[in-house]
Amino acid sequence: MSAYVSAFELFSIGVGPSSSHTVGPMRAALDFAARLRSGGLLDGVARVTCVLYGSLGATGIGHGTPDAVVAGLMGLEPETVDPAAVRAAWSDWPEGQALPLAGSTPVPFRRDDIEFAPRTRLPGHPNAMTLTAWDAGGVALAQETYYSVGGGFIRRDGEAPRVAERPFPLQFDSAGELLALCDELGITIADAARRNEEALRSEGDVAAGLDAIWDAMSGCVEAGLTADGVLPGVLKVKRRASTIRAQLEAAEADGRRELPGEWLGAFALAVNEENASGGRVVTAPTNGAAGIVPAVGMYWWRFLADSGLGAGNAVTPYGELVGSALLGFGSGARPGLDEAELAEANRRRGIRRYLLTATALGSLFKANASISGAEGGCQAEVGSACAMAAGGLTAVMGGTNRQIENAAEIAMEHHLGLTCDPVGGLVQIPCIERNAIASSTAVTAARLALRGDGSHYVPLDTVVETMRQTGIDMSTKYKETSEGGLAVNVVEC
Repeated sequence: MSAYVSAFELFSIGVGPSSSHTVGPMRAALDFAARLRSGGLLDGVARVTCVLYGSLGATGIGHGTPDAVVAGLMGLEPETVDPAAVRAAWSDWPEGQALPLAGSTPVPFRRDDIEFAPRTRLPGHPNAMTLTAWDAGGVALAQETYYSVGGGFIRRDGEAPRVAERPFPLQFDSAGELLALCDELGITIADAARRNEEALRSEGDVAAGLDAIWDAMSGCVEAGLTADGVLPGVLKVKRRASTIRAQLEAAEADGRRELPGEWLGAFALAVNEENASGGRVVTAPTNGAAGIVPAVGMYWWRFLADSGLGAGNAVTPYGELVGSALLGFGSGARPGLDEAELAEANRRRGIRRYLLTATALGSLFKANASISGAEGGCQAEVGSACAMAAGGLTAVMGGTNRQIENAAEIAMEHHLGLTCDPVGGLVQIPCIERNAIASSTAVTAARLALRGDGSHYVPLDTVVETMRQTGIDMSTKYKETSEGGLAVNVVEC
């Protein structure tokens, strides 16, 4: 069974503030409601309850978990829901109002039908929840326990691991196997990912899907760069991305060329401020680390794509290096494109390569360690995202497969041991700034790797295994429970 996870699962469009505490529970509740419908049980349901265990119970309110559960029970999907419909869905629930279960069947519902059990940890995963449907006599009609395993992925207790209906043609379980496979076939890491994606979708659908992911990412950046005000929650954190944007634009209007790195940080802050406000974001590979891949991608798009350091004209639609020829793909290779259209088409090809490379790397972290802060600490979220971005940037800057692997290794190595200790259980402090710092680390890792020939002492696989072991050894209080670190040493005002 290959480690590879499709880009359209690893990068899923959803809502903030957390993939594991918001998107995952919403999908679990949606799945439960769908099972009630398919089992013909809806008409007999008189009450639905939910127990949030472990990390979901400890920081659920700050992460909007009960709101997400209510939205999911109502049949709303994270990919398409209006984020405003999720915010305060539970906390502002009108007393006495019936819940439209699965979007149609009215069922009495009270806020205390969702119970918090932070001290109870189920063996399957720290992020666990149990949903139960009851009849009028108090008899359980159906009960399911779900684990939110990071990145919006869920697993139902007792369910066998899901196997793709069409297995991916290129199988690899480690970075070493991936490099060997690419050597054997004479392809890039991005091309390996592309071939796997095209086993599930047509070439055109893959390209269009990747473009949609990037459009959602870049849209989130732009939204965050223009939004002002204070983020929700007791901390009253002020948004900063728009202020920084205005400062940078003013400096440029005065003829001063601000460092691209200043924009890099602003891009990351913008995404994570949108996430903290419960806005539309893309898990990359989680919501808490959602700013890194978009920020580094936007950094390349705006400052490097036309500089000769990006994929340029010597790439296929997905960005694989092919000498000096530009291979055709969709609208990006039509004859008669003007200079601006050609530049846009080249950027699109580069971004597809960036996302596909990041997908292959992120798959390794998910399969062989974790991308869940509740399971592995913030090293699993921010560290994985930093490595994905570093590898992707190296790819679009013309790096070899081994330079890509080296960049990912450098980025992950310097996040080992990073704790997850959100103040107040909110994805704000230190999470927002942490994404900006990690974006800078990703760029540094890529540049260091590109200065070498790809050979290095510590393999990426060793760092992935070290991250897994460190996550096991890490105290539970430093893994998204807000029971240690900054979460207890900062006074909430």
